[in-house]
Amino acid sequence: MAKTSNKKSIILGVIGFLLVAFGTLLVFLVPVIMDQQVEKNVRIDPSSGFAFEMWRDLPVPFYMSIYIFEVVNHKEVVLGEKPRVRERGPYVYREYKQKTNLTFHDNGTVTFIENRTFFFAPDKSVGSEDDYMIVPNIILLASSIMVKDLSLPIKWIISGAFATFNEEPFMNRTVKEILWGYEDPFLDFINMILPGKLPFKDKFGLFSDFNNSNTGVFTVNTGIKDITKVQMIDTWNGLTEVDFWHSNQTNMINGTAGQMWPPFRKPSEPLQFYSPDACRSLTFVYKEESEFRGIPTYRYSAPDYLFANGTDYPPNAGFCPCLASGVQNMSSCRFNAPLFLSFPHFYNADPGFVEAVDGLHPNGELHSLFLDLHPLTGIPMNCSIKMQLSLFTKAISGISQTGSIAPVILPVLWFGESGYLDGAVYTTYYNTLVLFPTILDYLQYVLIALGLGFILIALLLPFVQRDNCFLFWSSNKKLDESQDINKAQTEKLTASNGTVLMEARL
Repeated sequence: MAKTSNKKSIILGVIGFLLVAFGTLLVFLVPVIMDQQVEKNVRIDPSSGFAFEMWRDLPVPFYMSIYIFEVVNHKEVVLGEKPRVRERGPYVYREYKQKTNLTFHDNGTVTFIENRTFFFAPDKSVGSEDDYMIVPNIILLASSIMVKDLSLPIKWIISGAFATFNEEPFMNRTVKEILWGYEDPFLDFINMILPGKLPFKDKFGLFSDFNNSNTGVFTVNTGIKDITKVQMIDTWNGLTEVDFWHSNQTNMINGTAGQMWPPFRKPSEPLQFYSPDACRSLTFVYKEESEFRGIPTYRYSAPDYLFANGTDYPPNAGFCPCLASGVQNMSSCRFNAPLFLSFPHFYNADPGFVEAVDGLHPNGELHSLFLDLHPLTGIPMNCSIKMQLSLFTKAISGISQTGSIAPVILPVLWFGESGYLDGAVYTTYYNTLVLFPTILDYLQYVLIALGLGFILIALLLPFVQRDNCFLFWSSNKKLDESQDINKAQTEKLTASNGTVLMEARL
């Protein structure tokens, strides 16, 4: 009995020790395994699997929602009254992005061109591309500002050309024309007499150079040699900095192309990326911990100083000439056209911009941007990037069409680009980079707990067996004593009965 008990204890103890040892080993191995798994899946390597395919083709749903500001009192604006606008939309477009011409280099970088196309999504839109609305005639108003310093006779000629071609400061156009372009004979005329002065040729639309286009030639780090540099831009169009602005800092090309970042992020590390459309590098800062469909994320948002002027935030002085904080002058990278970038409805901008236009209602929940990033992998889970395009306009002497327009930054439209991980991509991502590491993380502690349980049982088992033996011996002894007593009583009773029987016979 004792030998059997010792054998069981030894077996249980060995099993428990092995479980504890393996669980403890996992405590040290799991972080290494997780890091290796992350590095394997986030580097730009055709053999890395779904992450490479997601980076190359961007299969997740991505939409651009456009809201257009219709000027409801355009005649009064020409007479000098405050503009009053009405927001129309959204007009939503499904956006497809695909990287082509991939060339891998020996220095651990890859060069590519990213093509983008847009398709109208009527089921997600409020309205049709055939909707008409009255908006600023950017050809006339922008041209007027751009030629304001020319001689008066030249401006008279331009004004006469506007009249000849029936150009007015405001126009009634369809959404499709406003966004994707319309032919205007005036463009041919103005480009003939002032070659190179206008950025518009043949056809003009606010997004006419977006559709079926690309954002330039990017060369980025693959992360194969150094995972901390994965996705970081090496050059854009062969450049390490641009020349649109007026300081080395504002001309720098920083961060990534804006779709992924290096893994193992910390809250103290901002997200930087270069935007060819904005002609500059942008920075998002950590706001709070968040979650997207069971995946832990860091939420990033735009800092208050993103569009601050050089007085309020000196590092932005290179983007000047500046107005009040909250808008960025884009003329330096838009052929001197008086265009300005801001958040929708001048959210987080100087109150003077909102007060100058009726119908604006800035709201942080509706008009701020965010990006939810999985910090372990550096891959965005959910994002909504929102920007507004505005036009500076005013009356220009010699251009009669501008009438008495008061100087104003007039909102033209705002757009939000949004996307989130979904479908098979989300499932693969979750299983590979979230569920699997989580199982390993819990497994190590389960094994340790089971092992300790087996060891405890092994230690207690001999004592339990010994107590059982003692109880069995005590029980048997009492049983024997009881049987002896019963036997003596029986013999006594039998003897007594015999005596009585003999007396009765006598």
